[in-house]
Amino acid sequence: MLNTYVVYVENKPGVLTRVASLFRRRAFNIDSLTVGRTEKPEVSRMTITVDADHDQARRIEANLYKLVNVLLVENITNQPAIVRDLAMIKVAATHEARSHVLELASVFRARVVDVAPDSLTIEITGAEDKIDGLLEVLRPYGVLEMVRTGIVAMRRGKSSAAASATSTDQDVAEEDVSHSV
Repeated sequence: MLNTYVVYVENKPGVLTRVASLFRRRAFNIDSLTVGRTEKPEVSRMTITVDADHDQARRIEANLYKLVNVLLVENITNQPAIVRDLAMIKVAATHEARSHVLELASVFRARVVDVAPDSLTIEITGAEDKIDGLLEVLRPYGVLEMVRTGIVAMRRGKSSAAASATSTDQDVAEEDVSHSV
């Protein structure tokens, strides 16, 4: 099962290496990893997706908490969340095919961000299935290049654990998590 973790960390050099090394040491393949600043300059937010069963997911969470620079870990897999991915797809588009490619982009609510004489670059944001769907319908025209950002996720609603990411009291965030692994 694909698990999605939101991990708040101190915005310091080497933190990404420590987190990635934890997954490597435990022999887990990271499916997606995105990192960026938060509204607090001293805190960064990682969104990590990894294929793991329930027990493995709990162990990953516990091991993440053992890292010095980790402030808060949330497994939001089973919580209401907004999950998005961004992709840019460069498609071969001759003069004759250009209108068809533009129509397909429109159907998927994608934007054309670059037009060249022999290609179009399309930007799409949404769920992974939506991006995969656009990619499949564009393949017959010739996908020249593609890049994806990876998943970013945020819990729905007003409640957010981010407010407590810089506090030392993590009792609420650690509910039902065993750290003796």
